[in-house]
Amino acid sequence: MRFERGDLYPEVMSDVLAPSEGWGVLHLFCKVRPGVDPEAVTSAVKAATGGDHQVVPVAVLGHKADLGFLAVGPDLWRLRALQTDLQLAGLEVVASYVSLTELSEYSANVPDAQKQARLYPVLPPEGKTAFCFYPMSKRRNVDQNWFALPFEERLELMYEHGKSGRTFAGRIVQLVTGSTGLDDFEWGVTLFGVHPDDLKACVYTMRYDQASTHYAEFGPFYTGLLADLPDVLRRVGIGS
Repeated sequence: MRFERGDLYPEVMSDVLAPSEGWGVLHLFCKVRPGVDPEAVTSAVKAATGGDHQVVPVAVLGHKADLGFLAVGPDLWRLRALQTDLQLAGLEVVASYVSLTELSEYSANVPDAQKQARLYPVLPPEGKTAFCFYPMSKRRNVDQNWFALPFEERLELMYEHGKSGRTFAGRIVQLVTGSTGLDDFEWGVTLFGVHPDDLKACVYTMRYDQASTHYAEFGPFYTGLLADLPDVLRRVGIGS
């Protein structure tokens, strides 16, 4: 017997739970199992898309997952409904990450247009079909405690870090989202690249910045390829 999400959660379907600023962000990484219904997967993505809500499908490389979805939008119930619908379609969610778009405390001098792009991104960026995601935190070791540093020192280190990132303008678009109190790490980092080696070069270069060298802890990486949903489903073996 197949349930619809309205059958499971009738009392909450009309509710909206939104951040006071920015949008919710949900990364879902799934395994394809026997019996997956590609039409139901398509319907799930369609139901979660529209208005300010966006869903980016990813064909994942490697054993960690087959298929990924980056869902962004104001209503966390709508993001949860996508997760429910994908599971009802037969996909097994094997990893996930929950975060919010945010403005960094170091972004006071960032132009307003860039601030809006960070809070309300338009995805995926055109021409960038190489994808990776990883979570990260800052160390709290006795001799390497990022949060014990004076604000001015942290600001200087982040300026250096941002300067390195800007050398990849045109090759990389970065989406950094906040997850303190929401998931296991403090930030989620999503990179969109023109070429897969752009992803590698960007992460490698920025790890030499002091903010990363001395203070960064990285979680697992998920790498994949972007295409429209029918193409992604076909390439992971469940589309026609």
